[in-house]
Parts: sequence; structure tokens; C-alpha cells
Amino acid sequence: MVRIIGYRERENEEGESFFLLELQGGIEMVLSQTTNRYYATAKRAFISSTFDENTCEALIGTEMPGKIIKEECEPYQYIIKETGEEITLAHRWVYLPEGAPEPKREPKTPVEAIEADVSTFSTNGVHELV
Repeated sequence: MVRIIGYRERENEEGESFFLLELQGGIEMVLSQTTNRYYATAKRAFISSTFDENTCEALIGTEMPGKIIKEECEPYQYIIKETGEEITLAHRWVYLPEGAPEPKREPKTPVEAIEADVSTFSTNGVHELV
């Protein structure tokens, strides 16, 4: 389940405004790589909507079936607000409705792209030449 926790107003290419809904997944415990201690966090994602501002405001707190997943994307620059550090990311967090198939992940390396032809393997434990 995810919960609508807020909304943001944006403008499209034509200058028309629209609203994004801010979604948050459930609490997760993550092990810090620097302190080696666990901390609580939650994944967040934004989805566009056709709602007006009053409707978006009224939807805050609504739960929806689904989850927030990590999706690979083209690398982009991101500035960490707390430190001002600029980093390069190659993923984003997206909402996946319950029952929807997970997007297929493209192989990152040539080794990951290799797929065996299963018809060449024995199914009875005995190798037979055809």
C-alpha cells in the first residue's frame, strides 16, 4: 500500500498548470553504509493527475494498493539539499499499481545480456546428441 502524502503544482510545455500527487510507501529499515546502524525510511514517488487543487488536498491520507519501485533511467545530476553535494543518479522511484507487471530491466553489461538456449540442456539428466 502507498499513501498520498501531498501534491505539487507544475506547468506543462504549453504553460498550463497541473498537479502531481506525492506518494509514500511503507516504512523500511535500511543499514547505513557509514554508521553501520539501521535507520527508518520510506520510498516516495510522484504521479501526474487530472485533479484540481481542492481534490488533491482532499486526497491527502488516501491509501492505494500498489508499491513504489526503483526504475533504471538515463543518468542525471541531483543535488543533495542538506549538503549541497551534486551526485549522478541513474534511477528514479515510480508507482506500480497492485497487479501490474513489473517493468522489464534492460541488461547493464554484455554478460547480463547472455541468455542460454534451454533446449540445448538435458531434461532427463542424460545428454543426447541430436
